[in-house]
Amino acid sequence: MPAETNRSGEMEVFARTVEAGSFSAAARALGMTPSGVSKLVARLEARLGTRLLTRSTRRIQLTPEGAAFLERVNRILGEIDEAEREATAGASPRGRLRINSNLPFGHQTLIPLLPAFRALYPEIVIDLVLTDMVVDLVAERADVAIRVGPLKESRLMARKLGESRILTVASPDYIARRGAPKRVEDLAGHDCLAFNFHRQVRTWPFRGRDGAIVSWTPRAMALGSDGETMRRMAMAGLGIARLGEFHVGKDIRAGRLVEVLKAQNPGDIEAIHAVYVGQGGHLPARVRVFLDFLAARVRL
Repeated sequence: MPAETNRSGEMEVFARTVEAGSFSAAARALGMTPSGVSKLVARLEARLGTRLLTRSTRRIQLTPEGAAFLERVNRILGEIDEAEREATAGASPRGRLRINSNLPFGHQTLIPLLPAFRALYPEIVIDLVLTDMVVDLVAERADVAIRVGPLKESRLMARKLGESRILTVASPDYIARRGAPKRVEDLAGHDCLAFNFHRQVRTWPFRGRDGAIVSWTPRAMALGSDGETMRRMAMAGLGIARLGEFHVGKDIRAGRLVEVLKAQNPGDIEAIHAVYVGQGGHLPARVRVFLDFLAARVRL
């Protein structure tokens, strides 16, 4: 590669061209000539050996290779900007922190902690998305995601935040109307709540009378899209649900939910992790301090 090649400069011109929608508009924004912008993008394509843009007289359009390259370029340019800002500000953590969490952890644990985090790091902008869908961190450009349950094999790094028991619960109103199940077999006569998306495990484990673990397939009479919806349906008296203690512990202590089949609880737990891209010293400061903050403050 020639020593004079300015790769970050080429990336900047390419990204601004796509953002502006034409060579002439990008040239005005960058203080260059349209032919200069066009030649630089063409040189970039020649060096990469692939076409990044399709051109017409009025507009440009990304090729599939160009779209994939742009995603990486935007991330790299963002990291360069952040590195310069941190160096100028004495490495004070700042910038946009993109967090993805499932709804239960987000509502019950994460959001109550965010004011304290903002007080410590006022220059960090929090960009929070709550969803029970498992997202691709790279595709969604997320910095940190909260995952509950077993982790799949991936190149992501993970930091364990804690563990939570799984409890079988119902509302006092439901129990008053239908009675509390005394044995696992009693669930056959009860309404149960289940998720309406595919899960790896569809059965509920219990400890049988001989101490062995038995699996029960619940009779789902109402379905929910996420854990928070399931919790609210249980509190409304729609049926019996199986949820994490970190999610419903406050409701049990407040009397809004009651644990059932407590003696048959097999003691299974869910691990909760913060997952992220990168390792140790390569982490942006905003990500590193957030992971440290969670590890110190999360109590399950």
